Amino acid sequence: MTASLVAGRVERPAAALFAATVFASAALVFLVQPMIAKLVLPLLGGSPAVWNTSVAFFQAALLVGYGYAHLLQRLRSVRAQALAHLIALLAAAVVLPLSVRQPFGAPSVEHPVLWLLGVLTVSIGAPFAVLSATAPLAQAWHARAFGGAGGREPYVLYAASNLGSLLALVAYPVVVEPTLTLGAQRAGWSLGYGAFVLLIGALALVTVRSGPAVSIERVAAVPRSSWAERLRWIALAALPSSLMLGVTAHITTDVASAPFLWVIPLGLYLATFIIAFATRPLIPPAVTLPFQAATAAASAVLIPFGAGSLPMQFTAHLSAFFFTALMCHQALVASRPPPGRLTEFYFWMSLGGVLGGAFNAFLAPAIFNNVWEYPLALTLSALARPQARGPVRAGSWVMLALVALAGLAAMVLTTFCGQIGETELAELGPPALLTAAAIAAFRLRGDGLMFCAALAALSIGAHAASERAGALKSWRSFFGVLRISEAYVPSLGGPVRMLANGTTLHGAQALAPEFRCRPLVYYTPDSPIGQVFRALAAERPSLRIGAVGLGTGSVAAYVRPADRLTFFEIDPLVVRVATDPRNFTYTSRCARGVVDYVTGDARLTLADQPPGAFDILLIDAFSSDAVPAHLLTVEAVRGYLARLKPDGVLILHLSNRHLDLIGPAQAVAAAAGGAALVQQRRVFGVNGGWESDEDAVIIGRSPQALAPFVFDRRWRASDPKAARPWTDDYVNLPGALWRKLRQ
Repeated sequence: MTASLVAGRVERPAAALFAATVFASAALVFLVQPMIAKLVLPLLGGSPAVWNTSVAFFQAALLVGYGYAHLLQRLRSVRAQALAHLIALLAAAVVLPLSVRQPFGAPSVEHPVLWLLGVLTVSIGAPFAVLSATAPLAQAWHARAFGGAGGREPYVLYAASNLGSLLALVAYPVVVEPTLTLGAQRAGWSLGYGAFVLLIGALALVTVRSGPAVSIERVAAVPRSSWAERLRWIALAALPSSLMLGVTAHITTDVASAPFLWVIPLGLYLATFIIAFATRPLIPPAVTLPFQAATAAASAVLIPFGAGSLPMQFTAHLSAFFFTALMCHQALVASRPPPGRLTEFYFWMSLGGVLGGAFNAFLAPAIFNNVWEYPLALTLSALARPQARGPVRAGSWVMLALVALAGLAAMVLTTFCGQIGETELAELGPPALLTAAAIAAFRLRGDGLMFCAALAALSIGAHAASERAGALKSWRSFFGVLRISEAYVPSLGGPVRMLANGTTLHGAQALAPEFRCRPLVYYTPDSPIGQVFRALAAERPSLRIGAVGLGTGSVAAYVRPADRLTFFEIDPLVVRVATDPRNFTYTSRCARGVVDYVTGDARLTLADQPPGAFDILLIDAFSSDAVPAHLLTVEAVRGYLARLKPDGVLILHLSNRHLDLIGPAQAVAAAAGGAALVQQRRVFGVNGGWESDEDAVIIGRSPQALAPFVFDRRWRASDPKAARPWTDDYVNLPGALWRKLRQ
């Protein structure tokens, strides 16, 4: 039977059913990713690495699904394939309804990656892999049913699949997360999975009745792909995958580790697939290439300067990622094989995605002491650009030299200005030089190899110029990047040593003996935290103190001989850094009482503490400006209050550059049954800048517990209606971001 006759036998409703099936499978796959990651977050804190590891797992599960679809093609009939796939779907449903299963016990802070991968495997691995197989499998059935007649190339269905993925990702933060509890989300997804089984059964029935348009023998007759082609597919898929996780880590480290931000890069990633695989691309390669060069050069300059304008940072980095991923995916589509090797193409493409994601999630944290994988992937992606033919022109070498010299000049100028204290020149000179270097790099866009070299020089120069305070040491763990630096402060007797996580200062200590035990930044005596410590110390001979989040250990300076302080810290690296006297001495020399440490997530470790144990409980668990939102829910605060003495005080330190947490915290305090007061302290040049603006809420089990602060004008009454209270089932971080933008 000819392809044209077969095409005539397949009616439009059947073609629509193909599109609906791949659309539905993709929607289910990409709805579950942010959902399951959000379920896991309370167990591993707010680290962006939770999402990166989860994405790497999902890519591996996708590879398993694509490999399964490829092997399924060995069955000679569509009927046998459909029956096998339905059995696999039903078998995978044994783990439903969706939930986080922990057969390996409590989370391991020493080996969090292995623990998380194990939990994801047993919780969602089977349904995810089988659902992922649907897209290539349905396209293979489409190729047999339509036979490629009438221009009906099955690769177009991949665009429909990615459209379903994209819409699901957009729907999650916009509709699903703000309106549905996690319980409702889990139940809805499980019901959707059941409906999909019926849909795939209908598709299989229609495909079998349409008759095979292309035989197994004809499919096998398509020439095999060469290893050069396969390696090219892997590389072109790996670079955007790595870049996606790199840009995700970069933008979420300083905002919030939350699904509503994680899905933005992933959504753009899917959009590039939709555009690249469309029959008539919305953005042709001729437009992609110059935009990619411009945004990549701008992003290479901005990567080290993470504390700049949030809209500018988001626009620059997401634009660079989008056009770079689109460039790679358009090159991938241009090299695709005939439909007879469709499932093989998807398998190698998926393998590339796994390798790119695995590099970021597993290898990079072990070999880099900073997030170097992001600029590295951005630089290497230039090799996907067209290469110039013939010898390199002299003008190109001149432009490359200008890029390198401008970057070197920016670094030298930064060092010189730091030594002489010239702040204005330091603010204006390096950015001007780096901007000139970016323009010169853009001029090299016609040669992929030269542009790659220019981006490398630009990235090195920008990173060198960004280190204004002179980083002394740097470490990296699953939970973030820690960096120690020093600055000379005459008002504090000389050098001040600082600890930063990402771009946010997490504490500082003066090295001069007379100032060494003075708490700085958020913990000064006049700060809200300092006010509580001083007030309760004045009326009680001894204090039992708990502090969630160690930082430099600044609050240890308030500990008297009769006091006991326990730090609850999720990252063992922070404990090692902060307690080493070669780095900071708050805990080893300034504290006069007992100081001990408990590692692990605070929700879990505090639950093991006896009820009514603490006079003061400080919640200061930020990772850069990321918010572990599960520590600010009604259930969490109820747990904290239960660990307080009847007259104890809970302090929530809520300072954040990008999110308004005061509103939800006030509502949570009331919903948890506590009495609360609020302080939003603003300082202007106090102590040479070594005091900081601070937002804090204090909560007691009863109004009497807050009696020492009621008549202090710095504290105001809490407004329980300021926002909807956050719960373990409901957290509205987009609303917190919106309220901050309106302020």
